[in-house]
Amino acid sequence: MSTAPIALSSGEPAGIGPEIAAKAWAELGARLPFFVIGDPAHFAGFGVPVEVIRTAGDADHVAGHALPVLAQEFPAAAVPGCPNPANAQAVIDVIATGVDLVMRGAASALCTAPIHKKALKDGAGFPYPGHTEYLAHLAGVDRVVMMLACDALKVVPTTIHNALADVPGALSRALLMDTIRITHAALRQDFGVDAPRIAVTGLNPHAGEGGTMGGEEIALITPVLEALRAEGLAVTGPHSADTMFHAEARAGYDAAVAMYHDQALIPIKTLDFAGGVNVTLGLPFIRTSPDHGTAFDIAGTGKADPTSLIAALKMAEKMARARAA
Repeated sequence: MSTAPIALSSGEPAGIGPEIAAKAWAELGARLPFFVIGDPAHFAGFGVPVEVIRTAGDADHVAGHALPVLAQEFPAAAVPGCPNPANAQAVIDVIATGVDLVMRGAASALCTAPIHKKALKDGAGFPYPGHTEYLAHLAGVDRVVMMLACDALKVVPTTIHNALADVPGALSRALLMDTIRITHAALRQDFGVDAPRIAVTGLNPHAGEGGTMGGEEIALITPVLEALRAEGLAVTGPHSADTMFHAEARAGYDAAVAMYHDQALIPIKTLDFAGGVNVTLGLPFIRTSPDHGTAFDIAGTGKADPTSLIAALKMAEKMARARAA
């Protein structure tokens, strides 16, 4: 089944985004057509040919011989390791262009290279905590879910960038139910799982051990799971998180929903540190991203590893095909 090419936003040009984009094209070429939205000058010097395209559709016939770039002007040159706030609005505009293209069907998915939030705030007053919240704003949705995915595991944190002391207060019945429902829908629509099985962790050690180590499992998590099972969802738990992520346990579910950031991210980064992909669920389009930041410390050195970006592009294509089907 043929799909439109994937759009890759250029991200922070002073980071490793341009280098890993070039390396990803060198690896994938015409086998997985994608195009970058950004300043063509930022992609020079990485040993790959670059060709400016006029429309997203041009990527299909350009990708076989050059990295296709849908040109968007940036006011300043890219200096590796030194983000320039003068480029902030252009970085933001690139993201908006990518969303417009994927919402119109000109691109089958949006993959985003890392941004530097401080530079965006300093240079353009960027009011969002990060990429995900801005994408949700552009798409007009109220709640989205972050999934980290690799071949061995798909895991979703219910709370994300909350201090650990704030997690119990941040958890709510509505948040947990929405997180599980959005995860269930995405497994069906974007990953082709007809009858998703979702395993849910507890919050406390040993999932509270009957209330002796915390009461959130009894008061909050168990009632939510019972309500979702009554709706027909195949959800199990709350499980003790320390026994949920070994190989035998993972064979029993399609995705895990955890209660907080490290509970979800430690297992996937242990299983596949370089190949993990950040997927935003709940958007009206497909969005993936490499699971790392701008890496200013190695920008311009040639040491950037494109593995996570390549995995993100491959996952975006696979999800696009599943959604099209």
